Amino acid sequence: MSTSKSNIHPLALVEPGANIGNNVTIEAFAVVKGTVTLEDNVVIKSHAYIDGFTTIGEGTIIWPSASIGTKTQDLKFRGEKTYVTIGKRCEIREFVTINSSCQENSTVKIGDECLIMAYCHVAHNCEIGNRVIMSNSAMLAGHVIVEDFAIIGGMTPIHQFSRIGKHAMVGGFSRVPRDIPPFTVGGGFPYKFGGINIIGLKRHKFPLDVRVALSKAFKITYRSGLHLEDALKQIEQEIDPCQEVQHWIEFCRTSKRGLIGLEGVTKKGDQDSEEEYFEE
Repeated sequence: MSTSKSNIHPLALVEPGANIGNNVTIEAFAVVKGTVTLEDNVVIKSHAYIDGFTTIGEGTIIWPSASIGTKTQDLKFRGEKTYVTIGKRCEIREFVTINSSCQENSTVKIGDECLIMAYCHVAHNCEIGNRVIMSNSAMLAGHVIVEDFAIIGGMTPIHQFSRIGKHAMVGGFSRVPRDIPPFTVGGGFPYKFGGINIIGLKRHKFPLDVRVALSKAFKITYRSGLHLEDALKQIEQEIDPCQEVQHWIEFCRTSKRGLIGLEGVTKKGDQDSEEEYFEE
C-alpha cells in the first residue's frame, strides 16, 4: 500500500495491497480493500465501501455510504476475476451501488466527469460514457450501455442489454425496455418522444444545420411509417451526411433490442412543429 502524501484518517480501514495515489483523502470509517487502486486526488467519504478489482480515476469523489466493486447480483457469477473502472473527476453520490462485472476479465466502465446521484444502481457489465448524468434512483440493469452526455431522469429503470444514445435526455419516472436513439428527448410509460433534444444540442454548440438534419432523421425514422431499414435508407439518400447523422444511422441499424417507440409508429405529419426551436 502506497500512502505517499495522502490524508488517511486513522479510523479508516485500508487493507494492505491497496494502491493509493498522491493527495488521496480517505475519511473515517471508509473501507478500501486491498485490490483497489485510488488514483491521485481521489476523495473517499466516510462509510463508503470500495471492494474488488476497482480503479477510481483522478479527482473522483465517492460520497458517504456508496458501495463500489462489490459482487455482482447476477446469479450466473461463479467467482470469476472481474473489474470496475471509474474515470476522472466523477461524483458518485450517497448510497450509489456499482457492482462488479460477470464473466472472466469483464469490466464495468464509467467514463470521465460523470455525476451519479444518490441511490442510483449500476449493474454488471454496464458501460457508461463521459459526462453522463444519472439522477436520483436511476437504475441500470446488466449489460446496459449509456453513451456520452446522456441524461437519465430519476426513478427510471433501464432494461438489461438496452442502450441510451449520446446526448439523449430520458425523463424521470420513465421505463426503458429498449434502445433510445441518440440526440432525442422523451419520457414516460409508455415512452413518448418530444423529438430531438434541441436545447441540449444548443448548449453543446451543435450548429443549426446539424440540428435540422437530426430532426429530419428523427421524423423519417419515427413519423414516416416506414420499416426501420427503409427509413434508414431514406435518411442516407435524402440527408446530407454528417458525423451526427451517421451516428444516428449506425445506432439504429445495430440495435439488438429494437428502438423504443417504433412499436407504435405515428402517421406521417404528426408532431411536425419542431422547427420553431431551431433559432440560433
